[in-house]
Amino acid sequence: MNKAQLVEQISKTTKEQKSTVKNMVEAFIDIIGQSLKQNKTVALTGFGTFKVMKRKARVGINPATRQKMQIPARRVPKFAPGKALKDLVI
Repeated sequence: MNKAQLVEQISKTTKEQKSTVKNMVEAFIDIIGQSLKQNKTVALTGFGTFKVMKRKARVGINPATRQKMQIPARRVPKFAPGKALKDLVI
């Protein structure tokens, strides 16, 4: 499911206009992104937790040239599903 399909489904379920739902979905994504940018964790009980993980610097290999290269340390977003979401999928 992509963002447009999500907006469509929420619009049908809530009987809200698509433009309103689209603004809400985009605001939700922006708020989570800004929180992660500030290194804050976003926990949605029953759904899951968005957080920032730190990856260490490491040596990688360029698959085209087989040359070793240094990959710098970086922060990456991570999502950990909650128990209720896991139970839905089982």
